[in-house]
Amino acid sequence: MNIKEIKNLIDHIAKSGLQEVDIETEQIKIAIKRSAEGSAVSLGGGLAPLPTAAPVAAPVAVVTNDAPAPAPAASKGESIKSPMIGTFYNAPNPESEPFVGVGTKVNKGDTLCIIEAMKLFNEIEAEVSGTIVEILIDNATPVEFDQPLFIIDPS
Repeated sequence: MNIKEIKNLIDHIAKSGLQEVDIETEQIKIAIKRSAEGSAVSLGGGLAPLPTAAPVAAPVAVVTNDAPAPAPAASKGESIKSPMIGTFYNAPNPESEPFVGVGTKVNKGDTLCIIEAMKLFNEIEAEVSGTIVEILIDNATPVEFDQPLFIIDPS
């Protein structure tokens, strides 16, 4: 990975709202963590501030202010949250229909989505039976640990 690819990765992460990303391959290990001051990258050693830290900090404020996280708490129903950092997929593959949609009745244990983390596809199941009231994440969007994904009305 060259420095331009790392900068592009940081820009993408800043736009996604993720707070921390760790990437490890046979050739390189990268840890990107966002703080109030900006971003820092570790390439297998200590953290080193990037020259692009100031521009990266600006999208952080925008993403934080526009984040839909507080709204689901006010919604009627149970919030289903992401158990891990990864990429949210609403269907088993691009050609398939989504697992669920707004208004879909689900039973406890039904698959709601898939989260890809470290090349593993993890099925996320309904924790309660009920009706999907709201889907809070778009397909193929990065998600953080404990980020709300769905609102299910158990009644």
